[in-house]
Order: sequence, then structure tokens, then C-alpha cells
Amino acid sequence: MYYKFSGFTQRLTGSAPTTAYSPQGLRPGVPAEPPTMIFATPTKVVSQAGEAAQYLGINKVPDLQRLFQISDGVPVHLKRGVPDKLLYRTTMALTIGGTLYCLVALYMAAQPRKK
Repeated sequence: MYYKFSGFTQRLTGSAPTTAYSPQGLRPGVPAEPPTMIFATPTKVVSQAGEAAQYLGINKVPDLQRLFQISDGVPVHLKRGVPDKLLYRTTMALTIGGTLYCLVALYMAAQPRKK
């Protein structure tokens, strides 16, 4: 007798020889050609393209490198002017405010309740 694992009952069950030799629905008749890809897009090899790469914008990296490497005594996180100062001060204010809020919450939690 031949047995196979039943996914429904989670036990071994009796089966025909062909079913036992092809478990879990796998069949030996695999197609020779792979199925066509649904979302396939044509691609070009770089040597076939013959064109230069197209970018979405200009390269700002050299300009930013020049700006950040100037030794003028200003910290790196404040080199770009007013937006950096605003972001830095907002971050510091939120940090100090959060610390004070945590300390107040801890103080209130440490006090016994009055009945």
C-alpha cells in the first residue's frame, strides 16, 4: 500500500502509487519554457544604449563639499544658515521640553495619592 501526507487531516492516508510518488500536487510534467513575465520591461545593456545616462537634476555634491569644507569656525550642522539654525533650535527646545515633562511626570508619579 502507498501512503501520502494529507494536508487537510494532517495525517498519512492511503493513496495510489502515482499520487504517492508526486507529493503535494507536484507533477513530473514541468513545462519546457518558463512562463512569460507579466511585468517585464525591456532593458538595454550599457554598451547597446550608446547614450549618456540621463539624470533628474544637476549634481549638487561638489558645491556642498566646497561649502562644508570651508574652515570658518561654524559647526557643520549650522553651515547652511537660517534653516539649520531654526532646525537646531527647534530640536533643542523639544529636547528640553520633553525632559522637563518627563521629570514632572516622574515627580507626580512618585507622590502618594491623597484620600
